[in-house]
Amino acid sequence: MPKSDLPQGLSSRLLNDRAFVEACRSRDFSGIFQMAKRAGFYPARIARSVELTPSAVGEIIKENRDIRDITVIERVADGLRIPGRMLGLACREWEAGLEQAPTGAALSEGDPLNFLANDGPEADLDLSSDPEFVAALVESQLPEHYKNSNFFGARHTIPAVVEHAQNIMRLLETATGQTRQGLLQTGGQVAEFIGWLYQDLGDFRRAALWSDRAMEWAQEAADDHMQSYLLFRKSNQATARASAERAVGLAKAAQRLPGVTPQITALAAQQEAQGYALMRNLKAALARFDEAHALVSEAAGTAPATTLDTSYCTPAYIEMQRANCWIDLGEPRRAIELFEGHLEALPKVFRNDRGVYLARLARAYVRAGELESGAAAATKSLRIVRYTGSARTFTELSAVAESVTAHRSVPAVASFLDRFMAIRDRFMA
Repeated sequence: MPKSDLPQGLSSRLLNDRAFVEACRSRDFSGIFQMAKRAGFYPARIARSVELTPSAVGEIIKENRDIRDITVIERVADGLRIPGRMLGLACREWEAGLEQAPTGAALSEGDPLNFLANDGPEADLDLSSDPEFVAALVESQLPEHYKNSNFFGARHTIPAVVEHAQNIMRLLETATGQTRQGLLQTGGQVAEFIGWLYQDLGDFRRAALWSDRAMEWAQEAADDHMQSYLLFRKSNQATARASAERAVGLAKAAQRLPGVTPQITALAAQQEAQGYALMRNLKAALARFDEAHALVSEAAGTAPATTLDTSYCTPAYIEMQRANCWIDLGEPRRAIELFEGHLEALPKVFRNDRGVYLARLARAYVRAGELESGAAAATKSLRIVRYTGSARTFTELSAVAESVTAHRSVPAVASFLDRFMAIRDRFMA
């Protein structure tokens, strides 16, 4: 949004108010709007500024509705002129002094790696006094962030891990020697994770930018494991966008780096298989899935040789990726058998992944002509995605909805479609 089109924003006094800062940090939009109202931004003005209806703003103030979609959060930041960092966002276009990122590297407008340096409460923290402690603390918190994102959804985790990345960027400005090496390795893990979170929300531009930053840090740190894993991740991004040749090429590149763990090699091999499946090359896809399964089975119980968390890469994980490819290869019943055989064993903390797999199971049932079973699985997935906000899941469910639209006469299908439309409206808000 051009600066000239922006309304006058909230006063600096409110932006520095402790209660308002905390409301922004926790993304409490009811509190944000209530305080904006007291500052002179009445509901109609808030609605106009953030491109929502007055009734929607009223529901948010009454806590009958929440804002979860990242694009709407960005509109709130722009409409009320709340600095992006306060809401866990990139610096907004209208914020002054964005010519350079804290590292001094030039970045484009709206780049999520652009942060306001030396501004706000975080700048007062004396992080430089013990950077090794900061790196160790951030690394120790990552496992909990992984679990929280898979259970509650990516949007709940992004603000905290972006702040970790900010702190690491600041420390890297002056760090040297082994201290710098440790920061680069921890920073690579954080940046890779943020890339994945944005990918789950369907923001592939930010996902790629964070993956690129992680790759830069991994290369400087000579971290072959992370470089291989990031090539796998980039291949995964290519598959999600149906770019088969790129997916296969990046997956092969991930497997060329020497000395990586069997789990990372298996992840890359199954990703290569997914690229072949997009090409309809059944023989090559199955061969690579078989290799990935064998690698993971042989590695079971061995101690990891890297700080990367690849514990999710199990034989069951490989088989559910294979199941997804069976759908597109015209064998939906094989996909159903694999999904049904492994879904129950999925740990409860993997709620976000369960939502994705249920949506894919629904798609397999519909392809097999079992509409009621498909609608039942899709409805279970909807109950999850309404909380996680996963674009991966919603994309799968959209394909299911499109496939069954002509079958509203089936009660289970009609019920699913009604629920889907309500959820879709939230995603489109």
